[in-house]
Amino acid sequence: MPDKYNRRSRSVKLFLCGDVMTGRGIDQILSYPSSPEIYEPYMTSAVQYVKIAERSSGPIPRAVDYRYIWGDVLQALEDAAPDARIINLETAVTTSDDYWPGKGINYRMHPANTPCLTAAGIECCVLANNHVIDWGYEGLRETLHSLQAAGIQTAGAGRDIAEACAPAVIDLGGQCRVSVFSMGSTSSGIGRAWAAGRRNPGVWLLPELSMASVESIATQVSAAKHRGDIVIVSIHWGGNWGYAIPAEQRHFAHRLIDQAGVDLVHGHSSHHPRGIEVYRNKLILYGCGDFLNDYEGISSHEEFRGDLVLMYLPVLDPDGRLLGMDMLPMQTYRFRLRQASLNDSRWLARVLDRESRKLGSGVVFEDGRLRLSSGSRV
Repeated sequence: MPDKYNRRSRSVKLFLCGDVMTGRGIDQILSYPSSPEIYEPYMTSAVQYVKIAERSSGPIPRAVDYRYIWGDVLQALEDAAPDARIINLETAVTTSDDYWPGKGINYRMHPANTPCLTAAGIECCVLANNHVIDWGYEGLRETLHSLQAAGIQTAGAGRDIAEACAPAVIDLGGQCRVSVFSMGSTSSGIGRAWAAGRRNPGVWLLPELSMASVESIATQVSAAKHRGDIVIVSIHWGGNWGYAIPAEQRHFAHRLIDQAGVDLVHGHSSHHPRGIEVYRNKLILYGCGDFLNDYEGISSHEEFRGDLVLMYLPVLDPDGRLLGMDMLPMQTYRFRLRQASLNDSRWLARVLDRESRKLGSGVVFEDGRLRLSSGSRV
């Protein structure tokens, strides 16, 4: 980052990314793999996902060090030195065998593999997504316990609605905090049965992107926000493929900024990065794309290059206004993240620039990284 973004200006640098799925095939190569049984229409064992990836890319080691899956990301994080590291964890962390019937996809990672998250210094896992209850409510309870026992804060899911709506609070010192609220939309495939209630566990579910939902979020933000807080709303919404951003998502994101006091909207669910908007000097990431998963070698939607992923490193001033953002391109290879090639990085920059210009922003490729280039849209 340029010198104007250094800590002497009291700026805050974040690491954000899209979906991190350390279950199923990835869990199988870690030190303590879960029992491999899965209940999918075409697959009965998580080991099969490892074999598919190996047919595409070559041998993948087993019982790997917990740092293995992050690959080149670890050095990039060390160099960037973000003040807070936040991910959407799209898997249950549990030994539960109580898979959700009829769902078709069931992700889980063994709790003993939780160090794969702390190896990257992850401080907050947002959990309001369509996989956190894949292994039942007991699986959710164990997920919460496993992460919290590892010193990782959670948001968006809980043992009741109060816990699901409570923010994760990352204290940066000097009366500066990052408060992270997490919620999921039914448009991402979260069933209504997963909604947390007064007496039942679940996720903070938004049945619709309505004014009532904005008001509900505003109430939670107002009740929890302290002076000096930077407020992030992390939301799982929309489909997996395609660049089009629904008008209702844009209107909802704008209202979160205008009426709920939100400083940054962190959207995810799409399997590839989508366009970026800067609205009233506040950052909106509509779809960060996947970051870690076991999809390697699976032929589907190749035109979107789901193997290419981004590390988002926004820098905010103390009032939550965006000062600038670098994005570091990576590629999944043998269930590990490596720096993307120059050609792939340029391709990703062109696509993201094309889509972001529709939203009043732009992306340029400089010094091996993508950089948000312009635009505050009022």
